[in-house]
Amino acid sequence: MQSFGKKYSHLVHGSGCGCFSPSLQAVSRRLETLSRRGFLAGLGAAALSTSLPKNSFAQGAPSKTVFREVRVFDGKSGSLQTGVQVLVENNKIKSIDATNSPAPTDATVVNCRNGVLMPGLIDAHWHTIFAAVPLNVLLADDPGIIFAASTAEAERTLLRGFTTVRDLGGPVFSFKQAVDSGIIPGPRIYPSGAMITTSGGHGDLRLPTEIPRDGGKLSTGELMGAAAIADSIGDLRMRVREQLLQGASQIKIVGSGGVSSPRSPLDMTTFSEEELRAAIAVAQDWNTYVAVHAYTPRAVRRALAAGATCIEHAHLVDEETARMIADKGAWLSMQPFLTLDDAATLSGPALERIQELFAGTPRIYGFAKKYGIKTAWGSDVLFSPELGPRQNFMLTHLSNWYTSAETLQMVTSGNAELMALSSFRNPYPGKLGVIEADAFADLIVVDGNPLDDISLLEDPGKNLSVIMKDGRVHKNTL
Repeated sequence: MQSFGKKYSHLVHGSGCGCFSPSLQAVSRRLETLSRRGFLAGLGAAALSTSLPKNSFAQGAPSKTVFREVRVFDGKSGSLQTGVQVLVENNKIKSIDATNSPAPTDATVVNCRNGVLMPGLIDAHWHTIFAAVPLNVLLADDPGIIFAASTAEAERTLLRGFTTVRDLGGPVFSFKQAVDSGIIPGPRIYPSGAMITTSGGHGDLRLPTEIPRDGGKLSTGELMGAAAIADSIGDLRMRVREQLLQGASQIKIVGSGGVSSPRSPLDMTTFSEEELRAAIAVAQDWNTYVAVHAYTPRAVRRALAAGATCIEHAHLVDEETARMIADKGAWLSMQPFLTLDDAATLSGPALERIQELFAGTPRIYGFAKKYGIKTAWGSDVLFSPELGPRQNFMLTHLSNWYTSAETLQMVTSGNAELMALSSFRNPYPGKLGVIEADAFADLIVVDGNPLDDISLLEDPGKNLSVIMKDGRVHKNTL
């Protein structure tokens, strides 16, 4: 998170896994003396200064809720179930009742007016801390403000219908605890912690004054918990273990260059196969997996050869590499970037790189369909509160290749399968992304039928009448 001066001032924002946008460079010098502990301590001020929402889960809620007059999309089937009611007890779905028996006397009854009840949406590539922190907020030189902005965005994310996110890079561990404990409203978070890269790799945004590394001294970005730089197998294993020690549910490894790192070309390859194997082995020892950021055929093939379970992006792969992803049974976590509407203003090398991704997006989705690749969806929206609502539009971009039913299956039960790969490191063991008995009560009610018109999800403020997470109602306009 460093400043490179005027030379790179045109790269103020990146996309296509712009995990660490150069917009952060402008404020890094002011944060140089800020320790990671001090940065995370800002969460306390942000959380305590944030007013609880009107339907405050901190004030308690009825332990039973019945959804009536509702059509049900269960997250798996391609059609709606009618003539049923759904009973939620505490934070789980108790039953899908086809008899429509009388509601328990102590239950809250929600008349859904023939709306569609479906599982909450899951975003498989999100950055909780950096999604909506604009440059002027970063320039305020106050970690509490950064976390206040992140706190506001966490609630907005939830109110867009996203009840679960997989965080693919950022100092999110303390923030997750605040959400889980009910201090602030937000989605469930599957944290990766710092993304792990090599010197010169995507995410290495050190200042010139921080090069070469002074002994074991960490850079500003590392102190913040945003990135971890490793150039030996021993250091790599240590960095992986450090994220797991802090509560990572999966590990994010950088295997190639990125769009927004000004000195890390998109075509570069970072860790060797041997190094990737070492990182993956540590994750396996902890009973979880590694997600590898990789765009090019070479980077993707190296990750697959090392045993990677999940590939992030892969926008530039050729057909043979796509077939290898399918043959290996690996997951492809994709972001359907199509136009500059899905990113902030870009120029120079960043603009050229994002155009490459735009061209690659239709091709890789075609390969995914052709070879039956296990495909997850993520938005990867970053560094702009104005871009936050694009999260829903990025979802509906899937209609270019998938039916509405296939899209909804991918962003509910499909993405939930990817979350479950965290195994014993899963912070929310249980059923996600489905409506069935004993599943988590993460539910939304759509005013209309998204199987007929997926664009209803583009306006959650208007078309989502109920949002429930973990059995607690965060929105109810019925």
